[in-house]
Amino acid sequence: MVSAVENMAANTSWSALGKATDLRNRILFTLGLLIVYRLGTFIPVPGIDGAALREFMESAGQGIGGMVSMFTGGALGRMGIFALGIMPYISASIIVQLLTSMVPKLEQLKKEGEQGRKKINQYTRYGTVALATLQAYGLAVSLESGDLVTDPGMFFRISCLITLVGGTMFLMWLGEQITARGIGNGISLIIFVGIIAEVPAALAQFFASGRSGALSPAIIVGVIVMVIATITFVVFMERALRKIHIQYPRRQVGMKVYDGGSSHLPVKVNPAGVIPAIFASSLLLLPVTISTFSGNSTSPIMSWLLANFGPGQPLYLLFFAAMIVFFAYFYTFNVSFKPDDVADNLKNQNGFVPGIRPGKKTSEYLEYVVNRVLVLGSAYLALVCLLPEILRGEFAIPFYFGGTSVLIVVSVTMDTIQQVQSHLLAHQYEGLIEKSQLRGKGNKTRRKRSPVRR
Repeated sequence: MVSAVENMAANTSWSALGKATDLRNRILFTLGLLIVYRLGTFIPVPGIDGAALREFMESAGQGIGGMVSMFTGGALGRMGIFALGIMPYISASIIVQLLTSMVPKLEQLKKEGEQGRKKINQYTRYGTVALATLQAYGLAVSLESGDLVTDPGMFFRISCLITLVGGTMFLMWLGEQITARGIGNGISLIIFVGIIAEVPAALAQFFASGRSGALSPAIIVGVIVMVIATITFVVFMERALRKIHIQYPRRQVGMKVYDGGSSHLPVKVNPAGVIPAIFASSLLLLPVTISTFSGNSTSPIMSWLLANFGPGQPLYLLFFAAMIVFFAYFYTFNVSFKPDDVADNLKNQNGFVPGIRPGKKTSEYLEYVVNRVLVLGSAYLALVCLLPEILRGEFAIPFYFGGTSVLIVVSVTMDTIQQVQSHLLAHQYEGLIEKSQLRGKGNKTRRKRSPVRR
């Protein structure tokens, strides 16, 4: 059954965007900051040998180089100031969230409201600086080892470290500004724009391979059908819910008795969203990135990582799937859906699951349901992320196409559209009530008041 909110959203006229001044300003503000981000990807890090870097990326662009460049909007391929992208902030944010659920002091800090949230955000920024510093130094050493630097030495390492860490912190600030004053989630939109920016070049390369005969028409049509099917499947699974029936008893407030009602607790098939895929990808990208830029000077350990953890390799696929399943369960039960907290909230609101006692029994039942739902949710995440990797390796598609990028693009698009619709609903609430033909607005005839008896 379509809810009233969905019915009103379906009746929303997008032409009303011109009248929604606040929404229009938010969209323009978001577009402006995203343009600043794209310009920053073209500003190179000082001391890079541009000719050697282009030659190197052309040779590595079909493999690992294309994978790591895809998540940074091409900044890593050009060694721009945003070469690290926003991944250090995402990794630090996820680590802090996981620690918050395990460390009692941080968990208590989370319950302190706005002040606690600011303190946790500060810890996340400190973690971002630490992770970005480690990654930037490793990348600087790798660039020197790969003979991609005009003047190697300590001065280059320090300047590269300061530039890359400063770029990551600036991106973090951009994302926070978009979230607060723009539309959508700023961090997700930065990743989204970085992936979308590389799509036209990848498509041009793909169709050029078809014209040259490197790819058969059947493979081209098959890839297009697979992309459409994957997007459709992701949209369907992201909207899928498991509804748990909740009953509320009759209650008395003063002299009035209110009848008991019923509702449902929605549990998404994928409660963790794209977090497991992003975190698993970030774990795989770091050693692979360092191995890629180290060239022929890699150590035996890095050479082994490069050989066994490249896209399409069995160990890469196995580790990727294991990390996705692990983080899907871990993040869901420790961050996004805690059965004990949900059961306590239901008990405080006098709600209960029919046939289940409130309290511990309800918590055990919720954990049982979410465990079964996550079997399907984690399998869906692993399938979407791994299937394009396997097909790309089997059919030798000459550009990087990953399920993680498709998952991020579709999820961010759906979330942003929902936020735009929410702003339009808030702006045109009165008009939507009339269009939806709901009772109580415009159809009431004014009744004449009867004379008051004196």
